[in-house]
Amino acid sequence: MFRGILESRLLNTTKKNNVGAKPFDVVMMFKIMILQRYYNLGDKQVEYQIVDRMSFKKFLGLETGVKVPDEKTIWAFRERLTQTASVEELFGLFVSHLEQKGLIFNEGQIIDASFMEIPRQRNTREENKMIKDESGDELWNDRPNKKRHKDIDARWTKKNEDTFYGYKNHIKVDAKSKIIGTYYASDASVHDSQALGQLLTEKDKNQTFYADSAYWSKPGRSNFRTQND
Repeated sequence: MFRGILESRLLNTTKKNNVGAKPFDVVMMFKIMILQRYYNLGDKQVEYQIVDRMSFKKFLGLETGVKVPDEKTIWAFRERLTQTASVEELFGLFVSHLEQKGLIFNEGQIIDASFMEIPRQRNTREENKMIKDESGDELWNDRPNKKRHKDIDARWTKKNEDTFYGYKNHIKVDAKSKIIGTYYASDASVHDSQALGQLLTEKDKNQTFYADSAYWSKPGRSNFRTQND
């Protein structure tokens, strides 16, 4: 199901000869991304587990003793997925497949958001002001190694007296199956209700929605039921 998108976006079709190592199968590499997310593994960790676990080898279709992708290859594949904007298309294809199989029931939706914190940056006041003014890309150009370790897209926010720094994942979940239907990533400062328009689709008309009080101030709130109702 995913092979067509992966091969058209990631394979080098202009190569004139077969010199060099043969690339790993793109579907197998995509499966490694799934294992990483499912088991919360880093690139080095998942490389080790592929070598060590028979269950991982079976899922990936690998025989014992064959060469497995190393951590740099896994990192490079994920970067290519991101750079070619393939993730959104693959996710949409997956959701459509689940709908065709009757696994997404569309009998109510849950909307929620969660923080994804990252290491807090140690910047000067002037640097923080430039980042806040969307001029952060001008910083540290004379120190490229330092710049690679800086995140200029993350933001601060406060919730219930707790301070967070990083990003926020906004999701819409099928109330019955708990399968994620749509998602949107933002910096942490974006209010939950502001991302609502990124989550809703035509299929959501006339459905019951469940959301916490963060969405209660959104126009059209009479169409929402809070999780406490």
